[in-house]
Amino acid sequence: MSEVNSPLWQPSAAQIENAQMTQFMRKVEDQFGLAFAGDYHAFYDWSVTHKTDFWSLLWDEFNVLGSKGTTILSQAEQMPGAQWFPQARLNFAENLLRYRDDRPALVFTNELGQRREITYAALYLETAQLAASLRAVGVSAGDRVAGMLPNCIETIIAMLATTSLGAVWSSCSPDFGVQGVLDRFGQVEPKVLFTVDGYFYNGKTLDISSKVRDILADLPSVQTHIEINFAAINDAAVTLPDRIRWQDFLDPQATELEFVQRRFNDPLYIMFSSGTTGVPKCIVHGIGGTLLQHLKEHALHTDLRRSDTLFYFTTCGWMMWNWLVSGLAIGARLALFDGSPFYPTPAAMPDLIDKEGITVFGTSAKYLAALEKAGETPRKSHNLSTLRTILTTGSVLAPESFEYVYRDIKTDLCLSSISGGTDIISCFALGNPILPVYRGQLQCRGLALAVNVYNDSGEPVRGEKGELVCEQTFPCMPIGFWNDEDGSRYHSAYFDRFANIWAHGDYAELTAENGVIIYGRSDAVLNPGGVRIGTAEIYRQVEKVDAVLESIAVGQHWQDDERIVLFVKLRDGIELDDTLRTEIKQIIRANATPRHVPAIIAQVPDIPRTISGKIVEVAVRQVIHNETVKNTDALANPEALDYFRDRRELQA
Repeated sequence: MSEVNSPLWQPSAAQIENAQMTQFMRKVEDQFGLAFAGDYHAFYDWSVTHKTDFWSLLWDEFNVLGSKGTTILSQAEQMPGAQWFPQARLNFAENLLRYRDDRPALVFTNELGQRREITYAALYLETAQLAASLRAVGVSAGDRVAGMLPNCIETIIAMLATTSLGAVWSSCSPDFGVQGVLDRFGQVEPKVLFTVDGYFYNGKTLDISSKVRDILADLPSVQTHIEINFAAINDAAVTLPDRIRWQDFLDPQATELEFVQRRFNDPLYIMFSSGTTGVPKCIVHGIGGTLLQHLKEHALHTDLRRSDTLFYFTTCGWMMWNWLVSGLAIGARLALFDGSPFYPTPAAMPDLIDKEGITVFGTSAKYLAALEKAGETPRKSHNLSTLRTILTTGSVLAPESFEYVYRDIKTDLCLSSISGGTDIISCFALGNPILPVYRGQLQCRGLALAVNVYNDSGEPVRGEKGELVCEQTFPCMPIGFWNDEDGSRYHSAYFDRFANIWAHGDYAELTAENGVIIYGRSDAVLNPGGVRIGTAEIYRQVEKVDAVLESIAVGQHWQDDERIVLFVKLRDGIELDDTLRTEIKQIIRANATPRHVPAIIAQVPDIPRTISGKIVEVAVRQVIHNETVKNTDALANPEALDYFRDRRELQA
């Protein structure tokens, strides 16, 4: 059961009155003769039961550039199979480049302190110059263009130029290994590949020229290779045939963009699953659904405006990069950062907030936990006067991290833990500027998404843990998986568990406050003695132990049952002994249940995670059972898996 909470933060009457959520709610009231009386949850219920009215009005409210058509939804009862806006025509890049003035659009900084800022007018012009050159080398609607790039201005220009032509964009970060890139781009066969010479991380300059050469050798679909001189590396020792430098590729004569109109459900992005249990799934997202969903989440759920500076700490291999970039459709200023968030000091990100006047700061739950472990109290050391919202996702934000934010970062801000994923390139549960923040809870379910929690029998439950589902079709559902002609892989991924219901794969709970608690991924749920336990329930207790930096919990088959094994990464110089084991167990038992207490606690020097930073319980569980981890190239530190092999304590 969820805890009884008092709000950690509540919006003021003025904040509620001025929020775009409130303004949009009133337009719905006026148009349909309704009276929500400021009750978001009543508005949410209406948006689910009147989803076609909601999405049609959202299109109009944000003046989506394109033709909407008269039909909003056909085959509504089919999931998958429903068709949203089947007559619509639009272009994604045109909607992100609607502003062409001298207000700043993008500011890029890195850990070395390098900085570059460009206006909306300059962004439009450079996109036009790149699009003209892409058209000249044969890129057209439906072609794939890929980028192995850092989070910089050129990456966004490359995406905009690609999608202005109606082509499909896919990206990963330059820290991916050769096989990891080939596992992704090899499936989608890009015609053009953008890369950099190298990148910076944690004070190091990393040359990737040799890696790019090896990738190109096994990626025959690439006809044009464009390199951005990002790290200014002298790579004369590496021969890259037919490489074209970014500045040489741009067409300086081009000044106007010709936006290719596409259908609502034509492909925009190809995203990739983590790939830790096999070759990554290529998840195809449509133009219109992505645009509408991001407009809803930015404007209504985040209250993003032209006057804002939006930041998200992300790489180009994580869907939060795609989410961040859509802030251009609002006309906001986007702050881009590439490098380590703790270099040269743990204060690097609070420094950036003050320097760039960031108003909406997005990060991971892991970052906030690490900032607290580092002893940082930005409330005392920084101004943070511009900061009004913190967004966090990537993993479960522990209740203690909620307390840390309000105690040591800032008391007056909206802390919005959000959750969704690559599968929908957006969120099922997220923030809300007109609702209070409760400890450990995501504020609300997203408008017009029929989110529920089911028990094992497929019955809706509240105040109980179960499977997070979506009961009705929604516009940002994937078009499908690439090279999945009969749709069987797509169907088995989301619709095998409950007929005609999207099962997301999260273990969750709907609370008495109409919030959401996420307990971890369903495939990582522990099951000792037949009791289902989300791994986040254990992590939130272990994080209270000062000696522990990180932990990972998995289930081990043992004597016809399952026992919980907890691996901990400790601070430098600390060794796991019986005293520390007892402290960890006592904290878990006192704050959870005896069922949550691990049977075994063991120390490891590192914990494996994906390149986007998520720990991989499934891979560790496979290792301790002597099973093969099929795709270690999806991991940022695959060597860490060796710390879990042949552990003597797991045999007793």
